Amino acid sequence: MGKAKTEKKKSSIIKRMILAVIFGFICGILAIIIRDQLGGVDSKVWKVIDAILFQDISKTTGFQGIGLFYIIGQLFMRGLQMAIVPLVLTSLSLALCSLADPKKLGRIAGKTFITYLCFYVIAAALSGAAAYAVMKSGGFNVSLPSSEVTEISTMEGYNPLQTIVNAVPSNIFAAFSSNNSILSVVVVAIILGLCMTFMGEKAEPLKKVIDNLNEVVQMWLNFLINKIAPTAIFCMITRALAVYGTEYIRPTLVWMVTTIVVSLALVFTIYPIGIFLTTRLNPIPFVKKAFKIGLFAAATNSSAATLPLNTKTCTEELGCSEDISSFILPTGMTINMNGTTAMHMIAITFIATAAGVKVTPAMLVMAAFLSICTAMGTPAIPIAGTTMVYVVMMGLGLNSELCMIGYSLVLAMNYLPGMAVITLNVIGDAATNVIINFKEGALDKEKYNS
Repeated sequence: MGKAKTEKKKSSIIKRMILAVIFGFICGILAIIIRDQLGGVDSKVWKVIDAILFQDISKTTGFQGIGLFYIIGQLFMRGLQMAIVPLVLTSLSLALCSLADPKKLGRIAGKTFITYLCFYVIAAALSGAAAYAVMKSGGFNVSLPSSEVTEISTMEGYNPLQTIVNAVPSNIFAAFSSNNSILSVVVVAIILGLCMTFMGEKAEPLKKVIDNLNEVVQMWLNFLINKIAPTAIFCMITRALAVYGTEYIRPTLVWMVTTIVVSLALVFTIYPIGIFLTTRLNPIPFVKKAFKIGLFAAATNSSAATLPLNTKTCTEELGCSEDISSFILPTGMTINMNGTTAMHMIAITFIATAAGVKVTPAMLVMAAFLSICTAMGTPAIPIAGTTMVYVVMMGLGLNSELCMIGYSLVLAMNYLPGMAVITLNVIGDAATNVIINFKEGALDKEKYNS
């Protein structure tokens, strides 16, 4: 009953967000038509409409307008910003603590983590390369007035190796006080998670506190996503079209298609090749038997709902041990989000390019590192992977208004790309399960090849 209620709620929020996008585009285009009919941006009537609904109140002196849509969008974004540091700290430290628990199969846990990490790096590298190629071809370009393009400092301004030094904060409270120090928060979370692991039962009181804080953060994010997001997305998309025109529509569609194509391409390449290189098994049986897992994940858009089918397929058709599968698959459902990382790489490239920020290979490397770390600790909330795009953005300094417009479009239009992304995640769990079972001598090869 509870699971059905959760799925119904998730379906409801997705429907409301899709409706918010549709009405946002309709109202935004109507605003453009009205503005043109009134005589353009210099029309007195349009100036009144703009002052009431769309005005950026941070750029005015005194009470010159209300900017209702701007205020709603900003409150939503600031609500997300407020949760970033505690979200990264709690989710990542708890994920590492759970993974590295010495009571959980020890050696197998290490092999599982390494395998997941390898798939993460490969997915990030290939998706980053694909996104960079699309960016170079002009697929993400947006023609905006030069006055609206905000310059954002990138990693070119200083020695990239300085990033390594800055990653370890000299004052953790200073790191926690700014969303621009996310890399330092990631390092603190990793250290905290590993230390709690080695401390064992002594760290249980602290772990409970962090777990409770994580639940508080997730409850706040659930409230933002379920209650505020549809309205905020409607306001942000309507305002974006009214102020900037229809320039964002084409690159948004390019982002969606790129994410879907890259995710599906990775499903049919990195996992079969990974199985062949590590086990010398024929990957074709794996592809055929895992196909239904991917379809089920895409249909439900839930890795948790796919876990029973994934377990059944791995043990009954792919020849994996029940004992090993019972550890690897639930662990993978929690920390193996390489599809999310692939989506992050493409989304960050789209958002930065559309906002007029120069995307460099060094910037993508930093994005990959931040994405892998945050994806491992992605909480179990609706559209969680897309929410974590914001964390990577803040870590890269992508915090201008134009970046926020790009992010709102990614957040709103993620349902279809998300179907491909989650397929990459769950099939990765199954591929890792086959590899670890083979390495441990627990794989039934006859059953696998049947």
